[in-house]
Amino acid sequence: MQDLPRTKDIPTLVKDPDLVKRRRRQIADAAVQLFIDKGFHKTTTRQIARAAGFSIGSLYEYFASKEDVLYMVCEAIHAEVERGVTAAMSQAKGGRDALVKIIHEYFMVCHQMSDFILLIYQETQSLPSQWQKRVLENELRITGLFVKALARISKTGDLLNLKENNLELAAHNIVVLGHMWTFRRWYLAHHYSIEDYIKLQTGIILGMYAGEKK
Repeated sequence: MQDLPRTKDIPTLVKDPDLVKRRRRQIADAAVQLFIDKGFHKTTTRQIARAAGFSIGSLYEYFASKEDVLYMVCEAIHAEVERGVTAAMSQAKGGRDALVKIIHEYFMVCHQMSDFILLIYQETQSLPSQWQKRVLENELRITGLFVKALARISKTGDLLNLKENNLELAAHNIVVLGHMWTFRRWYLAHHYSIEDYIKLQTGIILGMYAGEKK
């Protein structure tokens, strides 16, 4: 994972913001693999500290609780997904081909981050309500990127069934189909490569929204 966002939202005893950023990244990188391997509830703060190379006392200088660590991990995962989606959209030219490019790159991000995305879905309920709200806001912000991209693409006329009243639904469809690879990979990965999955799902999406010119 790359640099952690919103570090100011979590209390710290350390005054140097650059040091806080570096140390929290170390802790989050260590914690995310423990959460994936052992589960959030079975992972202790002592195990996180040991994996990050900290004493338990030093860890509490940067995070007040294990829930704060989980929230920061979720923030970092969403930031990474958002970077991938934004990069794909910036490279797409326009029209139908743009949608194909965006779907491909987004699904590849979901494939590469399957364990991390699954962690968010499994463990968000363990967060305090204010952090749960932030995680959901992040999900909607990423979906909003697709809404904007689809609105731009729909103006080209290449996707006749993609109208203003179904842009949000189309965006949510694409997001969930990307996540489906994460949820069902225990089966899908035995029958499809990620490229096959992307090709088939892209065909379904285009079939829904491309229509036929009359």
